[in-house]
Amino acid sequence: MSNDKVNNLNVSFKDLQGKIEDLKQKRDDLNQKTKEYINKLQEIESEIIEALKTAKDKYKPKRDYWNKKVKALKDKKIEYKNLLENFTEEKKKIQKKEKIEDSSKRFGTVKQIERKIENYERMIETETLKMNQENDIIDKIKELEGQKKQLVDEQQNTGLFVIERKIEIVKINLNKIYEQLNKWSKKSQDYHNKIQETYQKANELKEEKKKMEEDLIENKKSADKYHNQYLESISKKSQISKKKRSSYKKKSGGGRIKKERKVFDKNQELMDKLKQDKLAVAIEKQKAGKKLNLFEARLILEQSRD
Repeated sequence: MSNDKVNNLNVSFKDLQGKIEDLKQKRDDLNQKTKEYINKLQEIESEIIEALKTAKDKYKPKRDYWNKKVKALKDKKIEYKNLLENFTEEKKKIQKKEKIEDSSKRFGTVKQIERKIENYERMIETETLKMNQENDIIDKIKELEGQKKQLVDEQQNTGLFVIERKIEIVKINLNKIYEQLNKWSKKSQDYHNKIQETYQKANELKEEKKKMEEDLIENKKSADKYHNQYLESISKKSQISKKKRSSYKKKSGGGRIKKERKVFDKNQELMDKLKQDKLAVAIEKQKAGKKLNLFEARLILEQSRD
């Protein structure tokens, strides 16, 4: 071989060596990024699982517990409202049956008796009375108090008084139920909101994961491109080495190609599986009439071309 050819081979070999190092660096950088993508995907998947587990095992049982108590209390509220309606109807019937005017007169009489008692007590406090006069007034007060008690007892024994007392008790219980309902409903709503927030977080993580998977595939494509160029350059280097009759370099180059090819094939197999999974999801969305994103549409287009 002439000196010129040898020199040309040496120059080509040197240039090729620089190109190989550059391609290897770019490929390795992209492969490192691929590893970072995969690690981040695993972290996101763990966060999704944890979020869904929290919603299911922590928040949902507590929400269901308070929902159950609220439902029971609402049933109780309906029961008391029906009872109140029944008592109200019963009161109307009693009012029609009894003579309200007489009841009003009796009530008026009680007020009159109370005023008389107040007047007698004021006389004792303000006027100068003899002992016998004061004793007479005291006796009259006792007599009036007896009359008042008798009238009040009669009034309280009427059907109208009894039903009004029942209505008052039902209203008190209803107010307590409304207060308790507000507290328990708020607890239930709080846990429901936590469930919604947790599911929202999981959905956002799923979208982030989906985008990262697409970036991973694109990154792997770029890494494969530089890897193929790297293998081609290694092959050329091996050919030059062969021409220079360097058996050591020839052997070394061939061994490196086989090793690189093995790693490439393994990575390619993993990426092909990921692409097939994403393609399957895209096809199902297309069948269901759902909108595809740009990445999914491109996967289906690539499949059609193939």
